[in-house]
Amino acid sequence: MEKFILALDQGTTSSRAIVFDHEGNIRSVAQHEFPQIFPHSGWVEHDPLQIWGSQTSVIASAISWR
Repeated sequence: MEKFILALDQGTTSSRAIVFDHEGNIRSVAQHEFPQIFPHSGWVEHDPLQIWGSQTSVIASAISWR
């Protein structure tokens, strides 16, 4: 069975998942944006459930290439 590494990147505006093979080659990439919330001037907030949802979405997308 071939093994892979799944890397997750959480940014300010999007989540990303990258699948690498044993040699370090990128096999799959997925990215999903989520909204920023601006309750006051100069403030930025994020909904943790939207972040979690974007992470699970990119994981599913990244590993579905097989």
